[in-house]
Amino acid sequence: MPSFVDRVVLHLTAGNGGHGCASVHREKFKPLGGPDGGNGGRGGDVILVVDPNTTTLLDYHRSPHRRAGNGTPGEGSHRNGADGADILLKVPDGTVVATRDGEVLADLVGAGTKLVAARGGRGGLGNAALASTRRKAPGFALLGEPGEALDVVLELKSIADIGLVGFPSAGKSSLIAAISSARPKIADYPFTTLVPNLGVVEAGEVRFTVADVPGLIEGASEGRGLGHTFLRHVERCAALAHVVDCATLEPGRDPMTDIDVIEAELERYGGLSDRPRLVILNKIDVPEARELAEFVRADVEARGWPAFSVSAVARDGLRQLTFEMARVVSAARAAAPEVEPTRIVLRPTPVDDDGFTITKEHSHDGEFYRVRGAKPERWVRQTDFTNDEAVGYLADRLARLGVEEELVKAGAEAGDEVVIGGEDAVVFDWEPSVHAGAERLGPRGTDRRLER
Repeated sequence: MPSFVDRVVLHLTAGNGGHGCASVHREKFKPLGGPDGGNGGRGGDVILVVDPNTTTLLDYHRSPHRRAGNGTPGEGSHRNGADGADILLKVPDGTVVATRDGEVLADLVGAGTKLVAARGGRGGLGNAALASTRRKAPGFALLGEPGEALDVVLELKSIADIGLVGFPSAGKSSLIAAISSARPKIADYPFTTLVPNLGVVEAGEVRFTVADVPGLIEGASEGRGLGHTFLRHVERCAALAHVVDCATLEPGRDPMTDIDVIEAELERYGGLSDRPRLVILNKIDVPEARELAEFVRADVEARGWPAFSVSAVARDGLRQLTFEMARVVSAARAAAPEVEPTRIVLRPTPVDDDGFTITKEHSHDGEFYRVRGAKPERWVRQTDFTNDEAVGYLADRLARLGVEEELVKAGAEAGDEVVIGGEDAVVFDWEPSVHAGAERLGPRGTDRRLER
């Protein structure tokens, strides 16, 4: 089981709303007590919240299915059902929430930032709330609405001030261990580092974080090696530091070539050209490496990048390096706007929007008319089709919304097939009743318009 996970797919299910209650008040000497059914409770939401103490998505890798609590049904005597419990899912700072198709829903930055990823279903209205002057004692109640169910992709982009990039075994892990209290795994073979390591460094009064990104190789931006998997962790860095192995014996390798290869991969990945660069010429405890570092220093500085000859093993040159990092970080922090929690933008549906569309479609069984819209689809989900009075009430609501008039304009005739919704659609054989109303009600739970 991995100890660090930076990408997971979460299967989220919000709570279902509780059903409304159809009840009539019964008391001695009060034969007409009236409806007293309470409303169902709201289903719980699934909420993502940024927690500074959370650093990995490991918990969600182990348990990717999360569900909020359901609302409870309403009861008689005007007792409303309890709301379902929300579920709070803690995520690290810098988590990007997206759909499986890649659409970014939110970039969660800043402690306490919240995103309602899946909304709970509305509770159904009890018959007390459905009573009106025309329908004085409804014999039905509305069903609770199902909660939203969706899959989201969480990607963690580490928030570090300095990102260390370089070939495998260039000494990035050793350098982090030397300048901070982090203790990453260190060994003399490629791809020792399988997960990004974060270290906290103090230089004078400046405190900053350094990220050791797993080794890049040529072609990393196209998926070779491990670099492409972890390049996202350098996107938020204020500066990038090339860690160059000056003691390598591999043919075709030299400091400037290594830098050019890494720069080419960063350019292909995109979005990192504006970050300041530092070059760390590592392993100068080897005499030949020290000579090579002094030889290429001029070429590095000719590009406008400061170069530092260091030895992570011998701890040589680290003080000057960390103070330069602190200077770069301080300048970046001074120039950057103040970080605020992500502002989640809500885009409610305009109040004057009819909220539905009607299209004529074709299938192997013939033509039919499809009605799509938030209101009619929600009303259908909340209708108890075993109760004729509830079905009649749905017909009245659709007529008042204008669905029947639009069906007439679209060319629908009596007996035509009408589908409301998408995959879980409800199919009707349409019977026009533009002048729908409740004046033809029979006994409780019936509607004489449906007797035919």
